[in-house]
Amino acid sequence: MNWSSLSLFATKPNLICKGKIAKRTDSFETFEQLSSGRILVLSQSDMEEEQAQELLDRRVKAIVHCGQAMSGLCPTEGPLLLLQQHIPIIEVDAVHADIFLHEVEMIIYQDRLHVGGQSVPCKQFTREDWLIAQRAAHEQASERWEPFIEHTLAFAMREKQAVRESLPHLPLRTQFMGKHILVVSNGKGNKKDLQAASGFITAFKPILLGVGAGADVLLSSGYQPDVVVSDADQISNRVWKCGAEIIVHTYPDSQGILDIGSPDGLSKHHHVLPCIGNSEDAALLLAYEKGGEWLITVGVQSYMSDFVAKGLANMGSALLVRMKIGARLVDIKSLQALTLQPTEWRREVLSTVGLSCVFIGLSLLQLHWILKRASHVVWKLVGVE
Repeated sequence: MNWSSLSLFATKPNLICKGKIAKRTDSFETFEQLSSGRILVLSQSDMEEEQAQELLDRRVKAIVHCGQAMSGLCPTEGPLLLLQQHIPIIEVDAVHADIFLHEVEMIIYQDRLHVGGQSVPCKQFTREDWLIAQRAAHEQASERWEPFIEHTLAFAMREKQAVRESLPHLPLRTQFMGKHILVVSNGKGNKKDLQAASGFITAFKPILLGVGAGADVLLSSGYQPDVVVSDADQISNRVWKCGAEIIVHTYPDSQGILDIGSPDGLSKHHHVLPCIGNSEDAALLLAYEKGGEWLITVGVQSYMSDFVAKGLANMGSALLVRMKIGARLVDIKSLQALTLQPTEWRREVLSTVGLSCVFIGLSLLQLHWILKRASHVVWKLVGVE
């Protein structure tokens, strides 16, 4: 008799979790419509911390990567944040990506997963895997510094004439002249910084300019963008419908500019802006040339480490744009540091004064008791004599 065939003696696979699939294939797609308790299937690697926190807020059961969870090219703590909260991260071969269908039930075991009647091998991504990939990413970043600087300077020399020229005139209904402009992109920490900027937005009522997926961040945070500057493939349907002025960024030598348009019936206010660099550079130049008073950035790539971490070849256009705009360009973190410092100083002063008053009060009470006892002893001695 084949005893191993009996269920009583058969080894049961180690179940990790099971649930319905939510699939995301677009790197610019947000998780706002993600239902709670789903197993999220992704095609992209190197999840950022903000994305991981959003998934934790959505209470995902597990993450399945069609490919590698981390490429080893970009350092990120997003996967570690999920692992620390005991969210399993599973890797499967990218050739199986088509079997994962939305809302289909999936069962994940330690070395295999079952979905749609099929069983495919999988591997669990651990903290040790994260540490190895993170170290490799930091080493890769260090090796890319020198070629990155050389490419940046070469690109800046090639494009210096283009950045000196004015942008094409766009007949916008939004008036920039003399107003503060809050430029929101999709960089690291943008949601946290935007939340911290609520006081600034309330006090100064700046023009809200969304860049790429930064427009979705504005909408999800409860703000209505006035203007959106983005590559066409990064504009979501929600942004097309929001009523903002849409400016599609293209490159000066690109072809087929006239073919770019919004989906039918979604926006009547869109323009085409040929400009060097990426959409962030185009948005900053637009706000500058339209007469914006201060350009405050949220989630905009500003430092060499930002560009290297993203795997970009150079930041030549960003360097030229920031040189042109000059002191009118301020990151929101700088404003927060300036406004928080006096508050912290006042808090420390008030705490010190309060504690000093308490100690002085206690000292006076103790002194009063000592004097009372001393006077009692003196009067007793005088009475005896």
